[in-house]
Amino acid sequence: MRIVLVHPAGSNWVAGEKDVAAVANRMAPLGLLSIAAYLERQGHSVIVHDCLGTGAAPGIRANAQQILNHSPDLVGFSATTAGFLDGYDMAAQIKASRPDIRTVFGGVHISAIGTPLLDDYPHLDYLCMGEGEQTLAELAGGREAGEIDGLVWRGPDGNAVSNPPRGHLPELDALPFPAYEKLPGFPQKYNLPLFSYIRTPGATMVTSRGCPYQCSYCDRSVFKSGYRYNSAEYIYEHMRYLRNRFGVRHINIYDDLFTLHRKRITELCELLTSRPLGIHFNCAVRVGHADDDLLAMLKAAGCLMVSLGIETGDPELLAIHKPGVYLEGVKDTVRRIQAAGLRAKGLFMMGLPGESAESIRKTSDFVLSLDLDDMNMAKFTPFPGAPVWQTIFDQGEMEEDWRKMNCLNFVFVPEQMDSRQALDNLYNWHVKRFYSDPKWRRRFARRIWQHRHSLLYLAKHLPAFLSAMRTFDPKHKAGTNESVRGPDDTRKQTRGEPV
Repeated sequence: MRIVLVHPAGSNWVAGEKDVAAVANRMAPLGLLSIAAYLERQGHSVIVHDCLGTGAAPGIRANAQQILNHSPDLVGFSATTAGFLDGYDMAAQIKASRPDIRTVFGGVHISAIGTPLLDDYPHLDYLCMGEGEQTLAELAGGREAGEIDGLVWRGPDGNAVSNPPRGHLPELDALPFPAYEKLPGFPQKYNLPLFSYIRTPGATMVTSRGCPYQCSYCDRSVFKSGYRYNSAEYIYEHMRYLRNRFGVRHINIYDDLFTLHRKRITELCELLTSRPLGIHFNCAVRVGHADDDLLAMLKAAGCLMVSLGIETGDPELLAIHKPGVYLEGVKDTVRRIQAAGLRAKGLFMMGLPGESAESIRKTSDFVLSLDLDDMNMAKFTPFPGAPVWQTIFDQGEMEEDWRKMNCLNFVFVPEQMDSRQALDNLYNWHVKRFYSDPKWRRRFARRIWQHRHSLLYLAKHLPAFLSAMRTFDPKHKAGTNESVRGPDDTRKQTRGEPV
């Protein structure tokens, strides 16, 4: 079968402002690339169309025509909440020209909502719930729709039929490496967040699926609460493949919890230390999973920066939204990360349910007290598959506009806040405060030569970044996109790559 897999551009805008999110950080769509490699191994012909990538046309109609030019039998879309409507509009254009082409949607938004999407959006033929590799392979292989676990489809009467859920892939090492070669210009045209690397070019990887923790804001619709992972040998060979095949020199590992399984990280670090690849990497840890020996191993293996999900500096909010993490533990972990010679990046959210102007100021004070190397402050966005969604409409003002639900807009205003404008003002105040802090500026200045690749990239795209920087001008209107922060959340849904 001839298949086109589509990564919609989605909506990463704030009204009246130019979107520079993809300029600051363009990530390869790893989920689609994994499915593409799996389908090709089954004998199918697969094209990946990244609407954010090199050669993609601007606009829904033009992208739909590019997809049609490949004469596909099946078109699959991977959609976050913010990207779903763009994907659906493309599917409608495709169906208008070629009604015989079948369309299938998967990803976190689809897995969270499920059957109602098929009822409400007539140009969708199938929904792929959960992991997509086996479900799409069976669909492409000609198996009857009613026999495919994890598929939602239209029955003979036109009504949606939900098949039994599909079990998780038991062995992730059995998967081929993602089909990076299907992205024109990879890796040079896919850039990591600014100042998060000192070698180029860069790439991204995911080495595990799932997370055993239950943070209130995190959508676990695709991988649920289980935890599966690639072996150390598989990860090493994956990294070596990226180095030898594409010349990659830095890898951002976007696992939700990279260090949960201690034995595999020990084995991986031993491999990278004994057989160096000349690669740096960044990863994320959780408080409680970052002891001194582990951090020393990561440093020796080539780790440059460690991200830590902190979310808030208000202990009461932390207890509600990230149970089991405490501020003293955060302070200790950041201190030990830096003592090991690693950079520490804090990940935060502003506007969580229960947030107030006072708690935001507490968080801002806490952020500065940590003396971080970098910081990412997302605008809290509730998603349909997250635990907090069940009560979100009772905890404040919620604007359920999917196009704005991208961690770059305040679609939710907690009842303790006066207005969305107040949230935006505090957000811009905090970000400007962090990057104006003399301690952070001195640390940045000491690394100026290490950041030369980011600075050259910044200079090349200076007009776009200057436009984004206007958002922190007090004279400029609030409610704008802080696009130059190195947005780890821009193309993901609550820190999880869409698959």
